[in-house]
Amino acid sequence: MNTAFEIAKRISFYKQKNYTRFIVRLSIAATAISVAAILLTFSIVNGFQSTVSHKLFSFWGHLQISSVNGASLNDNPELAKKIKTISNVQSSSAFLNQTMVLAKDIEIEGLNAKGIADFSSIPNLIQGRLIQSDGQSPSKEIVLSKNLASKLHIVIGDEVRLYFFQNNQVQERKLKVVGLFHSGIEAYDLKNVFIDIHLLQQLIQAPNAITGYQINVRDLNTIAQTQIDIQSILPENWVASASADLYPQLFDWIQVQSINRDITIIIMLFIAIVNLITCLLILLLERVPMIGSLNAMGATHAMIRKVFLYQASFIACAGIGLGVLIGLGLSILQLKFQWIQLDESAYLIDVLPIQIQPLQVIGVVFGTAIVCYLSFLLPTIWIKKISPAKAIRFD
Repeated sequence: MNTAFEIAKRISFYKQKNYTRFIVRLSIAATAISVAAILLTFSIVNGFQSTVSHKLFSFWGHLQISSVNGASLNDNPELAKKIKTISNVQSSSAFLNQTMVLAKDIEIEGLNAKGIADFSSIPNLIQGRLIQSDGQSPSKEIVLSKNLASKLHIVIGDEVRLYFFQNNQVQERKLKVVGLFHSGIEAYDLKNVFIDIHLLQQLIQAPNAITGYQINVRDLNTIAQTQIDIQSILPENWVASASADLYPQLFDWIQVQSINRDITIIIMLFIAIVNLITCLLILLLERVPMIGSLNAMGATHAMIRKVFLYQASFIACAGIGLGVLIGLGLSILQLKFQWIQLDESAYLIDVLPIQIQPLQVIGVVFGTAIVCYLSFLLPTIWIKKISPAKAIRFD
């Protein structure tokens, strides 16, 4: 029989004084809140980084191939095939950017027309359909943002006019609005529309002209290596760039959330450690006569220390278990019902995102348990300084 464990169980669960019971419950509650806060922090930051990153990558891809000086390139089908054979590359498609003016009745707006070859790559479509083509002639359809449609009073099915300035001449094309997208990135939504790349090539009288290739990878961790692999097969004056490097202001803002996460976790762990050390000191003071009696009966300091370590472990386990239930429970409720809304203009998303990673949950549970156990060792050192004779008379 484990004597230390039996003593710890008895003093923890039987006939506790009200004051001791209150301290124990308070410590369990504080530990639970700390663990729940850590889990919620992980889930929210994971969800935020994943959702916003996916939204940004859906527009620009993980990598972009362009010319060094920003000039147009000539489409190279053989190179495109080589790029797709790289193991980490998931997809590759050509695109062409061209400034133009969009008009609807008396409303006009200067925009960037993004010509694409893969119509399925149009991101965040919320209404209507994708562009369609018969494969024989350029499609005369356009997809624009919900914000732009609202600003210019455009609905699906309307016909809009596009004006391009090329070779000192103005080219006009009438296109039908077939779909609306919404990214939440207002500056992007109000300045970009999607059309058939062959239509743009026809307008600028350059059937092979492209701005570059948009590359998506299978695993985000392989972006740097894939960039190196692609660069090694590119012609002179062609460069492969990571989208995170091309638009650092947005991606750096995403990474800042990791710093906020780490600070929050450190604060919560500090609160839990201080709380548990204080609790155990109070329990030791309250049990000084018992410590003296055990010493007098021949119990070693190691055995007495185990008694309080077991008692503290009961508190830590109860707090960690309750914290996991609260943290995961609140995360799942937000994931299912999406009660917490956000200002999309500030956060680029309108609902607080949640992403639960099982390995992180396991890491929090075991990490917190280890930290708690180490913090329990400090107060028990005081046991060696207790004199049996004085402890028995202690009141």
